[in-house]
Amino acid sequence: MDRGLKNVTIQQMESLVNLVEERSFSRAAKKMYLTQPSLTKHIKNLEEEIGARVVERKNTGVTLTPEGKILYECAKRVFRQIDDAGEKISRIRESESGTIYVAASSIPATYILPRVLKTFKDNYSGIQCHVKASDSDSALGMILDDEAEMGFVGRKFIHRQLNAIPLWEDRLVLVIPASHRWHGREEVSLDEVSKEPFVSRERGSATRKVLEEYLRKSANLDLSGFNIVCELGSSEAIKEAVLDGLGVSIISIHAVKREMESGLLLEIPIEDCSIERNFYMIYKIGFGLMKHHGIFLDFIRNYELDARHEK
Repeated sequence: MDRGLKNVTIQQMESLVNLVEERSFSRAAKKMYLTQPSLTKHIKNLEEEIGARVVERKNTGVTLTPEGKILYECAKRVFRQIDDAGEKISRIRESESGTIYVAASSIPATYILPRVLKTFKDNYSGIQCHVKASDSDSALGMILDDEAEMGFVGRKFIHRQLNAIPLWEDRLVLVIPASHRWHGREEVSLDEVSKEPFVSRERGSATRKVLEEYLRKSANLDLSGFNIVCELGSSEAIKEAVLDGLGVSIISIHAVKREMESGLLLEIPIEDCSIERNFYMIYKIGFGLMKHHGIFLDFIRNYELDARHEK
């Protein structure tokens, strides 16, 4: 390709096409909402870029030079492809099918989203959801880095680039194995909990962050003052550690429902302590929602309303 062709602009090509079709500089300029001198300048710049004349001016109008014919046919193909791309993009935006990339912290990813997505799939079989589980900080990073489109996290992030929608309610509870010596206690104090071998979530976990904020604001305590014997990266690992007698833990009620129902784990109330939170859906402000994204967003909002109504 001639080096000059790389610098040819869409507006120059459009000027050539309209000039040929209107056979007049004045009519072509009017069609493009340009002045005639502006259109003439576009054609002149085009000719300078390729180093050859593209049109001949005659009494009967304008005609193409051999070079002009080549550029004219090329321009027509380019504009047909642009129109075709626009139609395809419009069809995609209006389609009720597509793929949604989701980042989710461990509690939503493991214990909530599976049943939510099952109901969603039953209603919208053409929309696929790919979920990547992580901690809340990592999920936030994936949204900001455009590695995921929507996220579900265990605490509200205040960020100028984010929308955050409160969703499902959660409660953090103290759990012990059924064989623990506290079995049968009506409640224990935070001081007792801080001295007991304690299994904690890793840094970056929203569960840990919510617990740390509660201890600092409501009890003037710091988690670093607890007798932490282990930090683990998932709620499943926390449960296994508690079941094996490694220590007690404070964890989401969503994560331990089955084990509590089966009697493997017990909830022990903490005196004057109630740790509650919401899960949030996050996505970037200005994210170009296509139709399938909007359907998913509306479904999630309605699912939350239904869940509250059922309570």
